[in-house]
Amino acid sequence: MPIRRLDQALALRGFGSRKEIHALVRAGQVQVNSIPAHNASQKIDLELDQVSVRGEPVRLQKFLYIMLNKPQGVISAARDPKTPTVIDLLPAHLRRRGLFPVGRLDKDTTGLLLLTDDGALSHALLSPRRHVPKAYLAALRYPATEEDAAAFAAGLHLPPAEGRPPEDCLPAELTILEGSIARVVLHEGKYHQVKRMFAARGNGILSLHRESMGSLVLDETLQPGECRELTEREIEMLKNP
Repeated sequence: MPIRRLDQALALRGFGSRKEIHALVRAGQVQVNSIPAHNASQKIDLELDQVSVRGEPVRLQKFLYIMLNKPQGVISAARDPKTPTVIDLLPAHLRRRGLFPVGRLDKDTTGLLLLTDDGALSHALLSPRRHVPKAYLAALRYPATEEDAAAFAAGLHLPPAEGRPPEDCLPAELTILEGSIARVVLHEGKYHQVKRMFAARGNGILSLHRESMGSLVLDETLQPGECRELTEREIEMLKNP
């Protein structure tokens, strides 16, 4: 069983320094299994014990899994000295060392982004051999055509982008929706892939929004910049597709 000191566990979840957490315990603001913690250094089981701070439950499992509705203007990185990152959007109680985004969304792309500190799951979701599907909603400069859909299904030759050489991509699904809106499902993750695919067809993207990744679908109640932890069912579905 994963056993850890209470102050260590809470520090990893962003509740302050060891000194600050000891002060919380002395003030009676930390409970373990509905009983006020008697000592900040007491040992707890991360999977079995229920911990709350100021009346709010805290999940202390070994790994953390967070769904974020990424807004425009932030980058998909753990840290950057000049530009706000997706980690900066997390509330204090969800921040802890080691969190990183699973894959990347461009700075101007919005929608579903998974954050975790579970390297094994991240590797499985991003592995080219797994071909995990990712669905995007694209607002296009011009309406897509059935010829575009056929070209996507056959696989496209992508033009170069920002120093990247031209390259071929796997077949993808293009569904034409109302007006100039289309849905694209990819099974890989090349650099600026959706934008380059439409560029290869003489079209451009006005906005791009990721709806899903594998079995994980963006929670429609999350506003841009908001996040929540994954449910146990969502975690299980990602690990066992």
